[in-house]
Amino acid sequence: MDHPVEARGLVKRYGDIIAVDHVDLTVRAGDVYGYLGPNGAGKTTSLRMLLGLIRPTEGSARLFGRDPLLEGARALDGVGGFVEAPRFYPYLSGRTNLELCAAYDGDGAAERIDEVLDVVALRDRAKDKVSGYSHGMRQRLGIAGALLRAPRLLLLDEPATGLDPAGMRDMRALIRRLADGGMTVLLSSHLLAEVEELCDRVAIVRSGRVAYEGSLADLQRTATTSFLLRTSDDERAVQVCAGRRGLAEVRREAAGIRFSAGDEATGELSIALVEARVAIYALAPERATLEDLFFRLTEGEEAGEGGASTTAARAGEGGASTTAARADDAAPEPVAEPA
Repeated sequence: MDHPVEARGLVKRYGDIIAVDHVDLTVRAGDVYGYLGPNGAGKTTSLRMLLGLIRPTEGSARLFGRDPLLEGARALDGVGGFVEAPRFYPYLSGRTNLELCAAYDGDGAAERIDEVLDVVALRDRAKDKVSGYSHGMRQRLGIAGALLRAPRLLLLDEPATGLDPAGMRDMRALIRRLADGGMTVLLSSHLLAEVEELCDRVAIVRSGRVAYEGSLADLQRTATTSFLLRTSDDERAVQVCAGRRGLAEVRREAAGIRFSAGDEATGELSIALVEARVAIYALAPERATLEDLFFRLTEGEEAGEGGASTTAARAGEGGASTTAARADDAAPEPVAEPA
């Protein structure tokens, strides 16, 4: 079967600025896939190309094997979501806005309005004007609009941005429920906690180029494990550590002695410390956090190797939003629908 999302060699240039630089992505069915990077890294531009809202300078994008630029809105069958932020008529109620979205979608979408309002916990506020909604409520209404299509793939661009802690918690819980129900989710974000809690696979992008794609577990396995050692005689322990094969970055800190090593070298060190009559009070591994790995890939020297020659800009990433278009309306240049 075709993957929900496949991008190969996606490039988007705006004059001399490279916003997206030869991006390859593969989102498999059932993934909760995090597209992670700092603001301005080209995430939104990539999503727009995936949805056919803008044309790539180079490369191709397919949704369930269909190219939006060749098949128009038909390529969006089974796809829902929004880019940047959902847009609604503020003087109309949440329900009326959904009724307008359902009229565009057809295919029984109107019959799902109550269901999706329940999913996003907005049934009690459905008759209120959207102008009175909080930011978090508008984000959830945007997801409700996307769910009217009963999508197999949900694309969300920074859905928790601007939310307070409670709103972020509710948004994560909502996405988790949708994923647990079997929906494939592509989640663009710069919030590390959000990605770490929700996603099983990630692509980390820097300056428009993917620095890593794969599972979070595999990413964490690439990091060297560091250890914190506390002993009865740290000065003597540092002398024992010095020059030992397999130990690196040995340094003494207020909390103890920190070093990087593999399991075998750490075991040999333990024996050497006992032979030197140094008691070990604690020897604890400290795995690199997602934050450590993220900054290493996006800011460190490793990220610069083979990276984009031009810093990515947010050119062309301003405020449009999209609700997936009707599957039976073909268009060579798909445009965003009013939401």
